[in-house]
Amino acid sequence: PTTVEARLPWFREHSPDQYPFWVAESDGRVIGWLDFKKFLPRCAYRDTAEISVYVDENFRRQGVARRLLEEAITRAPLLGIKAMVGLIFAHNEPSLRLFDRLGFERWGLLPGIARLDDVERDLAIMGRHV
Repeated sequence: PTTVEARLPWFREHSPDQYPFWVAESDGRVIGWLDFKKFLPRCAYRDTAEISVYVDENFRRQGVARRLLEEAITRAPLLGIKAMVGLIFAHNEPSLRLFDRLGFERWGLLPGIARLDDVERDLAIMGRHV
């Protein structure tokens, strides 16, 4: 587990008016989150955001991620975002299916780009215009 102090630089990358960080709660406990991040630092990508979503394993398959993503899709234009990109490990079929159901398309695949638990993994790029 990580600490709040260790994550402070990550929290500081977010701002409510451009790159928000939202949490889902149950009984006052954070059970998931979604964040918007700058996709790439070049000016040409200023209307594109990378989104990430995470749900505690005890609360998966209960619609938490779907609700967070639907809210992100709805509110993205209000944040000045015209395109959203999700970077998802290609073996994460539940996440890929969720993004697909919400109108994201596979825009690319980066083979063998990551090492997770000592296993080489592919990264799928899922995108959607809003």
